[in-house]
Amino acid sequence: MKPLDNYLVIDFSQFLSGPSASLRLADLGARVIKIEKPATGDICRTLYTSDLIMNGESSVFHTINRNKESFAIDFKEPDGLQKIKKLIAKADVVMHNFRPGVMERVGLSYEEVLKINPKIIYASISGYGNHSELKKIPGQDLLLQSMTGLTWLTGNQEDGPVAMGLSIVDMLAGAHLAQGILATLYRKSVQNVGALVQVSMLESAFDFQFETITTYFNDGGELPVRTKNNNAHAYLGAPYGIYQTQNGYLALAMGSIPVLAELLQCNELLAFPENKFSLRDEIKTILATHLQTQPTEFWLAILEPADIWCANVLNYDQLFEEEGFKVLDFIQEVQMQDGYSYATTRCPIKIDGELFTSSKGSPKLGQDNESIIKEFTL
Repeated sequence: MKPLDNYLVIDFSQFLSGPSASLRLADLGARVIKIEKPATGDICRTLYTSDLIMNGESSVFHTINRNKESFAIDFKEPDGLQKIKKLIAKADVVMHNFRPGVMERVGLSYEEVLKINPKIIYASISGYGNHSELKKIPGQDLLLQSMTGLTWLTGNQEDGPVAMGLSIVDMLAGAHLAQGILATLYRKSVQNVGALVQVSMLESAFDFQFETITTYFNDGGELPVRTKNNNAHAYLGAPYGIYQTQNGYLALAMGSIPVLAELLQCNELLAFPENKFSLRDEIKTILATHLQTQPTEFWLAILEPADIWCANVLNYDQLFEEEGFKVLDFIQEVQMQDGYSYATTRCPIKIDGELFTSSKGSPKLGQDNESIIKEFTL
């Protein structure tokens, strides 16, 4: 039995942030009914991040909407709204990531939903919260990265702002919403009360930077400064970074420079008996040149036995051939109702030694309408 078995989640969310939260709930056993617009459905069905089309739809949609049901209904119409309200009456969680005001306009505000189900967990993700001056700004990942300082932490000093190569703010907000829902479900089981859970992408992006923001406010307001080359963390000294070798790349975390000088037989590093933060650019420049003289495997054979924190830098082709990846059994095969199957990741959480997997793929638009209408007598 999974932890959230017998819990019902009505999910109005689309794109990435909200669906990533309901995916986690589904992986933990919750029944997730995805509410979609008839004819077009979740916009993410046609949000292509590459030219890959999987069974007629976007790979992004299949990735974050597996293990869910699809109920296509126009809840702006009176009949559709009444059906939705009947569903909500039986639900444990209602969630959405519409802009502030959308659910209020259709009659599904938190206050209205409370009248239907007084013990509901009502959870929402917004781009910027309910601040009136920010409501009209699109809650899009790249915009949030750009507005919250994140782009000045990646890349080298002269690169200008660099965005992370994932929709990181979407996924962080989704994780925070799932955390809030789980916390309030626990409270509900103890106190028998519902809750309003609110997450903004803006605040999730700030929270992600708790280390660097705290440093800024307690270090005289000094802006983070990336190293001129091989930067991996704006607030850490050498050797912290990724370095090119003769045949690939090597990641080096924290370490004593004198120790590295001896292990790597790099005489130039002997001029730095202390690993001062102000010297990190000079140290990294010397390391970058020296490490290109031998293959990655040569350096790993020296550094790993000496307990230096280092790693080979792998691409996907290399990673998926590693035994360390294979033993995780992290890729699962799921199947859609029409028989189409695809490989994707599983839930990363393990409880009591159990892996949470599911063979259920993403739903076709409205595929569960008939069964849901019958089951809930809509």
